[in-house]
Amino acid sequence: MQKNLSLIQLYLRIGLGASYLCAGLDRLGVWGPPGGARISWGDWQHFMDYAYKLLFFLPYGLASLVAGIATGAEIIFGVLLILGLLTRWAAIGSGILLLFFALSMTVALGIQAPLNYSVFTASAASFLLSTLPAYKWSLDGILNKKRPAYQTSDLY
Repeated sequence: MQKNLSLIQLYLRIGLGASYLCAGLDRLGVWGPPGGARISWGDWQHFMDYAYKLLFFLPYGLASLVAGIATGAEIIFGVLLILGLLTRWAAIGSGILLLFFALSMTVALGIQAPLNYSVFTASAASFLLSTLPAYKWSLDGILNKKRPAYQTSDLY
């Protein structure tokens, strides 16, 4: 992989991963209480008030379940992307998750909301990351170096 592409994928992987992780942890109050400086939600209830607006078309219990799964997925995707582990799958999963989030925002709040918060952009960036041929400076890169290289003739 070209040196520039290696640096760009690292930047993209760390930037996306940190964003997913930061948002997910904010919902759990890790960064501080509701109303604090630079706190979007600060606890689960404040996040759920917002999530119910976006998931208005689902029954209350199902909306809670979807929000919980989405939060868990964001935290997991964030960690995987930062570590560079299962990078391709984490990038695809996070791209799909954010695409659904952007579409829910569009239906509930109008197109300007997901555009203002670059949700479509982050989703597209995740999908782009999934197409890169390799992930230098990642656990995937380390693990791939340790695997023996097989030739087609070795498989038959």
